Amino acid sequence: MPTIQKITPCLWFDNQAEEAAQFYTAIFSNSKIVTITHYGEAGQEIHKKPAGTVMTVAFELDGQPFTALNGGPTFKFNEAISFQIHCETQEEVDYYWQKLSAGGDETAQQCGWLKDRYGVSWQVVPRILVEMLNDAYTEKSQRVMTAMLQMKKIEIDELKRISVE
Repeated sequence: MPTIQKITPCLWFDNQAEEAAQFYTAIFSNSKIVTITHYGEAGQEIHKKPAGTVMTVAFELDGQPFTALNGGPTFKFNEAISFQIHCETQEEVDYYWQKLSAGGDETAQQCGWLKDRYGVSWQVVPRILVEMLNDAYTEKSQRVMTAMLQMKKIEIDELKRISVE
């Protein structure tokens, strides 16, 4: 029996759990769909899903386990919860930004945050941004913060330029 992660994010979808899991696992390396469960006859008066439809999809993104649930239209994603992707290079930032924002809400893009086509919020964060914001030289970190607040996708070269002014 496989070991179960103590804490696993569960993402509630109307009926796109399998589609979303396939979308995410195609973007992140070291990712896979682990198991898919289906609704049965039991509880149909509550879940109102036809027997045989996908109920949950267990999947991993870069080794991090997730569960996607087809729970119906009751709940929607919002920006109160997001997933951070820590990137080493601009190429990584560009890759995740382009892949995850495709078909998403362009009005929700700011400060490295984006909302994907399912309404899930992501923060695509270059590690150097965190270092710059934690810099002991307050004026420098404030310039970086001001610049970052004006960006949608974070541009590392621009932050570096601003940090040395």
